[in-house]
Amino acid sequence: MDHPPGTDHVDALTSQWAAERPELDTASLSIAARVIRLERFLGRISGAAMTRWGLNEGELNVLAALRRSGPPHALTPTDLYQGLLLSSGAMTNRIDRLEQQGLVERQRDEADRRRVLVVLTAAGRELIDEAMDAHVARLAEVFEELDPDECGDLIRILRKLLVRLESEADA
Repeated sequence: MDHPPGTDHVDALTSQWAAERPELDTASLSIAARVIRLERFLGRISGAAMTRWGLNEGELNVLAALRRSGPPHALTPTDLYQGLLLSSGAMTNRIDRLEQQGLVERQRDEADRRRVLVVLTAAGRELIDEAMDAHVARLAEVFEELDPDECGDLIRILRKLLVRLESEADA
């Protein structure tokens, strides 16, 4: 759908609603629709970045969780699936694939031999560091349209909404 310069797809949609239902306050719809469209565009950008390393989003999320956990870059499968909101079966499949590629390995926890840890290998660390560098650089390009104050404002506003929605979801 073509639209005049300085307007977006959502402006066109809300304009149509205004013509059909002038009494309808579309402010919240306008926000939600933009967030949803942004998520779709950002998802495409993320997906394109991931294919470069031959991994899917879920596999990269596992590597990222291990990397950001700090030394020794090891978590239990339970910590991983709960942190990434997955089923244990889905996590097992991801760990299996990553282990086959030499990016993680399963090790017995020295403190409790009954527990297994998923440990990031040197190759896994190198890959996730390279992937994150490229991903963050690409996102910086996307958001360069915003000045630092606008970025700060957007972060605060989105955080405020997410805090509310996450607390409702947890209740």
